[in-house]
Formats: sequence, C-alpha cells, structure tokens
Amino acid sequence: MIGCDCETCRSTDPRDKRWRASVYVETDDGQAVLVDAGPDIRAQSLAFGVRRVDAIVFTHGHADHILGLDDIRRFNVLQQRPMPCFGDAATLSDLRRTFFYVFDPNTPRGGGLPQIELFDVLGPFCLGHQEITPIPIFHGQRPILGLRIGSFAYLTDCSRIPDASWELLDGLDLLVVDALRDTPHPTHFSLKEAIDVSARIAARRTCFTHMCHNLRHADTCARLPPGVELAYDGLVVEL
Repeated sequence: MIGCDCETCRSTDPRDKRWRASVYVETDDGQAVLVDAGPDIRAQSLAFGVRRVDAIVFTHGHADHILGLDDIRRFNVLQQRPMPCFGDAATLSDLRRTFFYVFDPNTPRGGGLPQIELFDVLGPFCLGHQEITPIPIFHGQRPILGLRIGSFAYLTDCSRIPDASWELLDGLDLLVVDALRDTPHPTHFSLKEAIDVSARIAARRTCFTHMCHNLRHADTCARLPPGVELAYDGLVVEL
C-alpha cells in the first residue's frame, strides 16, 4: 500500500508482496488462459516466465483487472495472431471505452497497437478442448463473472453468489475466492464471509485471493479452517 508502514507492508515474507489479482491456467490440451489483465501483467509475466497466452477471460471491467491489456502486444508478436478476449457485454463495453484507440480506425498504426478480438460470453464456451463455464456473481451491485474450468472455480471481486450459481460450484477440487479483509466491505467478501462460502461449497482445497494489506499472510493462515489458506503471488496448483 502506497505510503503505509503497517506490519504487512513492512513484512519480509515474500507472500505479503502482492500484485493485482489474476490467474494463469494451463489446460490439459495445452491452452494457456489468462484470467484478467491488470496493470501488473508485464511484471508478473517476467517474474513467472509467462511466454504464451492463448486467450484472456475478463471477470469484469474495473481498472485493476483490465489496465494491462495494452501489454498483450508482446504476445501478439510471439504468437503472430490477435488475442481472443472474452467477457460479458458490460465488460466488453468497458474495454472498448477504456482502450478506444485500439478500435478507432484512424489511430496511427506505427506506434504499435494490441491486436484483440472480443467475444461476448453468453454461456459455457470452449478454448481448445476445455469447456469454461461462467458463474454469475455480484461485485456489489454489479453482475460480473466467476469461472469454472473443470474442477477449479475462480470467484474474485465477489460479494454475493446468487441462488442459481451455487449448483455450478458443486464437486470442486479447488476454489479460489475473494477475501478482502476482516471488516465488512460493500463490494467484496470479508474474511468471515469467505470462510462461510468456502464451508458451503466444500471444495477439497480453498485459496483466498484479492486480500488487501489488512491480512498478513502467515498470521491469517494460522486462524483459517483446515483446507483453507491465503493464496500468494507465484502459487502453483496442479489438478
């Protein structure tokens, strides 16, 4: 946190050093799927050796989840093709507005522009042989997308799961869900709310994400139920 001297911000535990929330998924048939492209995408890709992205799926259009989109130009060069980008209608509208120059035919091409193709998510879709199921959730009053990929579900920036979405979360091996801080927040699950959600879904393993600096990694993990932990930058899980 800029200008903060709290224990988390001064911590020497590398798990307390947090970039903006994102996840990189490699499927069984070799597809590399990035979920959200926040402002840290360049640093994250360099730090963790990301050399390929076949598609980006956006959960919603807030700045901390989309502002790295211009950096996908490098993946355009590496893979010699446009980047397929998936999101709901509101998110695609946010992308067109925020990155207006990408879609303006009068923008000079010489400076380099990301080549992207937008696809509206209306239901389950496939990337390669892998089906991806959108999970409707709420971020405050805004409907956004969670995702299920096989036995893995990712619910970031979540404050409410509507009744119809719970059945889409049965039988998970891994759940990653939003847990911002101990105190309540209008647009994110608190730690207690996230614990309650994880108990109801009962995935084999649950990792919390999108924590702010109020939650120090080691201290928080020590008070979580069995099978529940804080995620951290660089965490790798094989399913």
